[in-house]
Amino acid sequence: MPVTTKEGILKVLTAYNPWWKTGIVNPKFAKTYKRFAFYEAMKCLKRTKIRRSVVLTGTRRVGKTTIQYQMIESLLKSVITPTKIIYISMDHPMLKLSAINEILDCYHENIYAEQDCYYFFDEVQYAQDWDKWLKTIYDMQPDTKVVATGSASPVLMKGTNESGAGRWSVIQVPTMSFYEYCELMNIEKPDLTPSVNVTSLLHKSQQERTQIMLQLSKVYNHFARYLQIGGFPELALADNDLMSQQILREDVVDKVLKRDLPSLYPIRNSTELERIFLYLCNVSSSIVSIEAIAKELQGVSRPTVENYIRYLESANLIYQSWPINMAGKKILKASPKIYIADAALRNAVLMDDSLLTDPVEMGKVVETSVYKHVAAFYYQNTTSIGYYRGGRKDKEVDIVVEYSNNKNILIEVKYREGAPITNNDAICRLCKEASAAIIITKNANDYGLHNTADGNELIRIPAFAFLYLLGHAEKNGYKGIE
Repeated sequence: MPVTTKEGILKVLTAYNPWWKTGIVNPKFAKTYKRFAFYEAMKCLKRTKIRRSVVLTGTRRVGKTTIQYQMIESLLKSVITPTKIIYISMDHPMLKLSAINEILDCYHENIYAEQDCYYFFDEVQYAQDWDKWLKTIYDMQPDTKVVATGSASPVLMKGTNESGAGRWSVIQVPTMSFYEYCELMNIEKPDLTPSVNVTSLLHKSQQERTQIMLQLSKVYNHFARYLQIGGFPELALADNDLMSQQILREDVVDKVLKRDLPSLYPIRNSTELERIFLYLCNVSSSIVSIEAIAKELQGVSRPTVENYIRYLESANLIYQSWPINMAGKKILKASPKIYIADAALRNAVLMDDSLLTDPVEMGKVVETSVYKHVAAFYYQNTTSIGYYRGGRKDKEVDIVVEYSNNKNILIEVKYREGAPITNNDAICRLCKEASAAIIITKNANDYGLHNTADGNELIRIPAFAFLYLLGHAEKNGYKGIE
């Protein structure tokens, strides 16, 4: 007896697509709050002059499937015939074992015969030859529109580069920003004008800055919980933070490390992969030596460490930040800084109650969150985001946003009491040539201008305010921090 049959496939599809009968999406699936990626995806889907399929990529639990359901709901509300819309979860055992053409033949033979329809593929990377099939659909079915999601970015990007060049738009869905978290939790909004962004504070009086900070103080008390759990929509809404952290470990980390990645890559020992990820959680925001990891984790070879770090990045569990050339000096030997993709992931894995009270650990947590926000903010731009290390004392700038005209944005995280800045700090030496230089501070009242010995100005801003203003700027269509 065959494992998959058309009758079995049809039963699964009917269960996944209740709107064929009801005409609506279950409100529990299409949540009311919509993330920025939803609006980007809908813009791509509705374009008529430039036809593109949409690929949403991001780690588990960030809300990719919810965005698909919200898109389906939006289409239904625009009077699209319900049977013209099909949602296909390639993570389902029956569908995973079926070829895409078998699934679509079943749909067209039984539900909707024409090709002016909408295909929603969830976790498409599990389908065999998915990129070739999506290319075929694009080339042979000009009236069909496609939205796909996937958790393994390079697998998707490789497919889009080889088969989907000029056909697909890839939209990254990062974990939630602090701004999105506050919106989701329905926290009272600070009263800010659309023109307020981070570096606009440079050009305001201290009194005006104080008024802005008084407004931003409305979200201050929610920042600690955001760092603990807030990057994942469903878990942020839960009423048990310890249970949410357990779900993060089991559903995001364990499933990715023990199931998803071994099914996509030649991983011989998932325990080694777990050990490397745990090591990276401990050193998040630090410059990492591959040799040091291999030495620390005795028995793991250097090539294995390199490959597994690449796989972790592909699953959107980590970011690699590479050094950026500044002051005209060549980078002879480059090692990356590595950040866990969300501070909440790191906290859930380490299970250390002291993380939010230990100043050193909090510095790592906040820098991790700042990097995540900046990387997510700029991902659509042709911009490099890395770090700088150099000078006589090998001083460092934590985050550098590099522009083609060499007018970089410099960001230094000083998340501790007083956050002392001296003229020997790299950010003070380099800020003259930068378009903006920003010091991220800890306390809500630690903001304003810092004047260097050379007469240049840096802006000091608390971490919670910086992250909130980035989201505010994104909502209002700003393309950069400045």
